[in-house]
Amino acid sequence: MTNNSPRDILVTSALPYANGSIHLGHMVEYVQTDIWVRFQRMRGNNTIWVWADDAHGTPIMLRAQNLGTDPQALIDQMKAEHESDFVDFQLSFDNFHTTHSDENRACVELIYNRLKSAGHIVSRTIEQLYDPEAEMFLPDRFVRGNCPNCGAADQYGDNCENCSSTYDAIDLIDPVSVVSGAVPVKKDSEQFFFKLDNFEAMLREWTRGDQLQPEISNKLQEWFDGGLKDWDISRNKPYWGFEIPDAPGKYFYVWLDAPIGYMASHRHLIARQNDSDDTFDKFWSPDSEAELVHFIGKDIAYFHTLFWPAVLDGAGFRKPTAVYCHGFLTVDGAKMSKSRGTFIKARTYLDHLQPDYLRYYFAAKLNNKVEDIDLNLEDFVARVNSDLVGKVVNIASRCAGFISSRFDGKLSASLPDNDLFAASVAAGDSIAEAYENREFSRAIREIIAQADKANQFIAENAPWILIKEEGKEQQVHEICSLGILLFRNLVIYLKPVLPAIAAQTEAFLNTDELVWDDAKTPLHNHPINKFKPMIKRIEPDQVSAMVEASKEDLSAEAALTAQSPASNGELDNDPISDEIDYEQFAKVDLRVATIVAAEQVKGADKLLQLTLDLGGEQRNVFAGIKSAYDPQQLIGRQTVMVANLKPRKMRFGLSEGMVLAAGPGGSDLFILSPDQGANAGMRVK
Repeated sequence: MTNNSPRDILVTSALPYANGSIHLGHMVEYVQTDIWVRFQRMRGNNTIWVWADDAHGTPIMLRAQNLGTDPQALIDQMKAEHESDFVDFQLSFDNFHTTHSDENRACVELIYNRLKSAGHIVSRTIEQLYDPEAEMFLPDRFVRGNCPNCGAADQYGDNCENCSSTYDAIDLIDPVSVVSGAVPVKKDSEQFFFKLDNFEAMLREWTRGDQLQPEISNKLQEWFDGGLKDWDISRNKPYWGFEIPDAPGKYFYVWLDAPIGYMASHRHLIARQNDSDDTFDKFWSPDSEAELVHFIGKDIAYFHTLFWPAVLDGAGFRKPTAVYCHGFLTVDGAKMSKSRGTFIKARTYLDHLQPDYLRYYFAAKLNNKVEDIDLNLEDFVARVNSDLVGKVVNIASRCAGFISSRFDGKLSASLPDNDLFAASVAAGDSIAEAYENREFSRAIREIIAQADKANQFIAENAPWILIKEEGKEQQVHEICSLGILLFRNLVIYLKPVLPAIAAQTEAFLNTDELVWDDAKTPLHNHPINKFKPMIKRIEPDQVSAMVEASKEDLSAEAALTAQSPASNGELDNDPISDEIDYEQFAKVDLRVATIVAAEQVKGADKLLQLTLDLGGEQRNVFAGIKSAYDPQQLIGRQTVMVANLKPRKMRFGLSEGMVLAAGPGGSDLFILSPDQGANAGMRVK
């Protein structure tokens, strides 16, 4: 593979939703993007990576209510948390923005007005599902019911996870509102629609090109066969997002403004760098020769491969050069689970392990197909320890001591085996091709094969034995120098995956930042610095501690969810069938408590502040039961609380437990009360 004139590449990743923390499932995509971006930069290509938080939609509005805060404060907090996680995972993005920004509003309104002027947007009155208790129209993701296509139970209102069909929420069988638990009713509403079928001919051609993986192209054929339907791009208030300029009370649907957030983040970067509009046009104009590459998960392929290119085309912008989809992450062969502690947040991982470990393991698993990958925790430990510690870094640690102690810290002027070095250089072409094509697992296999050859060379020549023989010093010098240069080439090839180890290697070798073509040129008579350990073995108890910490993290989240009848949609990733055993359940300490004080919480729509007496000990608890109870009527009553729940710091103070309540919501929400006369503090059996 050759590298001719530099390419101009604008890269994006799917936008993380701003109502929950980043977990390792997210990191599959972001690490994949980062590896590809870093590789392109090492090859000398002008590569820009922009993305943003997806900061609109009803889930964020409801999540903020549950937390007793406002949407703006929530998305600001989540953006800071997300960006901190990304930086600490060594992601090399150029700009991380938010879809709730002036740049995005301007881009959305521009595209909307262009589409409307061109006749691609129409309005019509439709029936929608309405929650009579919450008094709101229900977005797709806030209705669940049976799939109208295959009959699968408990599916969202926009698509079925069982058969992958898409539909309107109104078509659900036995729908239920996840906001209040009420049965929704049908109600007329005027909405705006994007005429997707106006672009059928273009999309049929575009989706059969090199822009998409074959699996995605074939899947899209099902939607063409069923006929492209108009896309509802508006929502009724209350809604957290951008109001449509010529339609008071109507808001742009989050899936219209989310991908436009790529453009907005690019504009924000351009403004930060004081560049001109020409820079934006260079990447987004319809005649652009630059590349526009999206990395996304397979679950959002529909939006990025049909709606998004059609919206861009209809508004007079260029279409993507490529949309690369990846599969999901499983842990130990199963869906990530909160009860098992395998639903691991990015920050929890970083609290226990180095990011290079996971970056390497993901790279060793990822290919260019739309396949799920598995994080097998036992294999994770074994592979990192074997490959990185035992094979790659081991080469430098075996050779560097001789260079420093016997040869004044300087590499030799010649090599003992030029063919071995030449083979290392030649391997770079195939490895580069693998990176370019996102076949990271193949790249890793070929790199480790080169590491095996280097270790074999060192073992066969045994410099630690030769150094004891008279007249063999020059031979040892050359053997160890070649070992260091082979290590250098391995690190060059691994630099897109292991930026931290690459930086340590650059300091050790006393060189500038390593680029891809540096592997072709050996360092002769070159001074190096004293070798310092670069990576430690993973100990199994570190992984065990991470899993245990994940269980603790999510118990606090579960408490917050249980305090409100309105789930935020982000915490309920486990199916109901994710059972716990008796031993786990027995750890929950349920106690009878007497409510000795109750009052409303200023600034919170759903919370009451309760003081609970456990028989000599008092606890402060925030409970989402305001809609059902007058606080004064609660004083003196008894309830059941979870007494051993880890305290959670909230905006209004520290919540030191959780009261148990049940019911569909609203005024029909009932705290669990034992028989009067039960002793406060008594365990519930």
